Amino acid sequence: MPMTTQDFVSLAKQEIQECNTAQASDRIENGALVLDVREPQEYMIGHIPGAIELPRGVIEFKAEAHPELQDKTREVLVYCQAGGRGALATHTLQLMGYTNVTNILGGFASWTEGGHKTEKAPSEWD
Repeated sequence: MPMTTQDFVSLAKQEIQECNTAQASDRIENGALVLDVREPQEYMIGHIPGAIELPRGVIEFKAEAHPELQDKTREVLVYCQAGGRGALATHTLQLMGYTNVTNILGGFASWTEGGHKTEKAPSEWD
């Protein structure tokens, strides 16, 4: 039987680490890199302060060339809008050799619901 989107996300979640937004906030304060894997239009509406914009569809092609992602042992927190794309992106980064990557549970929606700071900026991809 063909796999559904949720099947792919469920499989990825079995292989990755996740944290809640409070844990993510603490890790960011301690220097973790934040990676926004949403589409450019989503990023422009608002994102976690300091987040690097790298849409899910280009991770395999662009991650290793990005200056902030050269150290594959650096702590990286990944998020999307609700968690699914973030889980897939986190798993992809692990397969690419990144060893300290974590998905933020619930994504940007949970981040904003938790009252955490956000910022707006133009997209590098638009």
